[in-house]
Amino acid sequence: MTEQTADQRDRVAALEQLLEIARQLGATTDLGALLAAIVDAATDLLGCERATVFLYDPDAQELSSRIATGIEGSAISEIRFPVNKGIAGEVARTGDSINLPDAYADRRFNPEFDKASGFRTRSMLAIPLTDHDGAVVGVLQALNKRAGPFGAADEEIARFLGSQAGVAIQRQQLLEHYAEKQKIQRDLSMASAIQQGLLPRTNPQFSGFDIAGWNCPADETGGDFFDFLELADGTLAVLIADVTGHGIGPALIMTEARALCRAALLGGVGLERAVADVQQLLSLDVPEGRFVTAFFGLLTMSGGLEFLSAGQGPVLFYDASADRFEELPTHGLPLGLMPEIPLESSERRRLEPGDMLVLLTDGFYECERPDGQLFGKERVEATIRQCRAEPAGEIVTALANAAAAFAEGGAQADDLTAVIVVRTDP
Repeated sequence: MTEQTADQRDRVAALEQLLEIARQLGATTDLGALLAAIVDAATDLLGCERATVFLYDPDAQELSSRIATGIEGSAISEIRFPVNKGIAGEVARTGDSINLPDAYADRRFNPEFDKASGFRTRSMLAIPLTDHDGAVVGVLQALNKRAGPFGAADEEIARFLGSQAGVAIQRQQLLEHYAEKQKIQRDLSMASAIQQGLLPRTNPQFSGFDIAGWNCPADETGGDFFDFLELADGTLAVLIADVTGHGIGPALIMTEARALCRAALLGGVGLERAVADVQQLLSLDVPEGRFVTAFFGLLTMSGGLEFLSAGQGPVLFYDASADRFEELPTHGLPLGLMPEIPLESSERRRLEPGDMLVLLTDGFYECERPDGQLFGKERVEATIRQCRAEPAGEIVTALANAAAAFAEGGAQADDLTAVIVVRTDP
């Protein structure tokens, strides 16, 4: 009767300690501190020499550990191995506990960690750490119980600890994932603000023309840009460019491409030389598989247009007197792609009152409806015809609204950028 009372007291003491540990685990908000608390609790409750918590990565099919008692100063800084190896791996795969009175007598035991650390494993108890849904999120491994092999009471204590620890790990991993996602979102928002700040804040006031530009990236950042630049000779440079893809990578290339274009045009070397310089310099930095399509135009107040297209198209020219659209030619490959092939010579046109230059990136033409049909050039032309008498800014808005309506609520798949240049009465 006395022994039973002592056993009951021990069980009550262990239960109280487990409840206190569960409370501590629930209050810990740092994953490293949480793992350390689990290890300390296991070594204390189970009376063992060492404990390790392995986190399970189902995507990589790996177990890894940052925390292991007694490992400081050894040759191991981190334990990482596939789940098809060792006792812990089998526990992660099966979700069953394993109790080994003599670890070296079991063929599943992997002695490599002992060899690397100089530690000698005698007995071992490994249990799964499970989340709210019963899925394995890790493995708790206790080594060398000081009073002999691990018994049934140890297994019961370890399973209770494992269920509490698994839920705490799941909660903390979700919190860390959320915090990382918030940080990434903040960084993307900042990058978006910086990138949008590089685009023209206002439309240019250039005598004889009504000009408007607009940009809407598919993600927080994008690879499209447009620009207006008044040059020393009195001409106005009009640019539109599209880096392959969208997102952070193209946004970085877009930033460099914009800076190179501005520097080359401001150098006063002429359109052809400026574009050739951008082609050579950009090709040194653009990664393989990336390139930039771009249209460069120089406007004069008298209605003249000199232009050169590096793979950017379709570029539309609207002849108001004939109510006719013409697709302007391209003059070579995109920027950053095979710079050894030179671009063709620039061309010249004259815009009469009512004539229009329509510069759109392919996000407009390739805007897709749920049934797979594309917005296309014909719809672009029809939209412009309907509002050709409106100011350039209204034409841009009409194109953006028409593309959005055509997509029928579908996600924007690519960056959208538009520049409309209308020749007004001299």
